[in-house]
Amino acid sequence: QVQLVESGGGLVQAGGSLRLSCAASGRAFSSYTMGWFRQAPGKEREFVAAITPSSITPYYEDSVKGRSTISRDNAKNTGYLQMNSLKPEDTAVYYCAADFLSTKVRANKPNYWGPGTQVTVSS
Repeated sequence: QVQLVESGGGLVQAGGSLRLSCAASGRAFSSYTMGWFRQAPGKEREFVAAITPSSITPYYEDSVKGRSTISRDNAKNTGYLQMNSLKPEDTAVYYCAADFLSTKVRANKPNYWGPGTQVTVSS
């Protein structure tokens, strides 16, 4: 099993940047595909980005593509989401998640989730 804890959220002005971190504990984090998801008030949780264990093929939801970078440091059991040019519509609770199967991450159904971190972008 993997336990995940996010950090790095906060309040930022539009156009600003934030770097979210996801600290993992447990076994074999380096073998899991890691993803970031978000849920805005009154909306369903949506996929943001994901990265495979080897970091070769990151993929992004269209609305964040070009503004966000997902990465991971397997030696530190930590994943990251760098978000730039933030917009008010990026306001949401951001969740880190992981699963051994990348298909489950892409399907918004990973087994392991963190508690979430709030990101608020003011206009």
